[in-house]
Amino acid sequence: MTPWLLEPPVRPSGEEARSWLREELTDPDYHERPLLEDVLDWLVRLFSEGVARAGEIAPVSTAAAVATFFALALGVLLLLGRARRDRGRRPADRAVLTDEVVTAAQLRGRAERARAEGRHEDAVVDAFRALALRQQEDGRLEVAPGATAHEIAAGLGRSFPDLAVRLERCARVFEEVRYGQLPAGADRADAVLALDDDLARRRPVEAPA
Repeated sequence: MTPWLLEPPVRPSGEEARSWLREELTDPDYHERPLLEDVLDWLVRLFSEGVARAGEIAPVSTAAAVATFFALALGVLLLLGRARRDRGRRPADRAVLTDEVVTAAQLRGRAERARAEGRHEDAVVDAFRALALRQQEDGRLEVAPGATAHEIAAGLGRSFPDLAVRLERCARVFEEVRYGQLPAGADRADAVLALDDDLARRRPVEAPA
């Protein structure tokens, strides 16, 4: 076999590989996806460390490293493609509340059942929707048609400033689970359910006259 076929096409240092990736991530398409950047950073770190060792191992192992690189590169391209598709969604496509005729209590009940059955993604989605609808039913929040999770979090954050960070975090979880198709563990479902409980117990801060 021709020797050059066994050599990786490029051997960037770890810092060079990170630099190339971060140049791609300066695209505004990815500014709202910190989790995606974390995943990509991990892939680049894994690849760069493998390439750094490729020159020290047997040719067969080097060929395997090249194959691994192409597999990782494909994964990166798929993630970037999904990010662009998600970014291209119209705001109405990301609405928290749907046309379904349901009460906040019903949504909360569904979320609790999903949590008990281990369906944590369903629990996250229904719990956040219950949270938003409960605040609307109580007159604490006016949810515009098509309002996104981040818009709802921002609106509630003005009335409950001490919960603003948790609101934004749970809004991000809702987006990642509902539209990013990312998995959710019990801890994430519990976080959204607990936030719903805390909001129900709090009195909103009065806006200054």
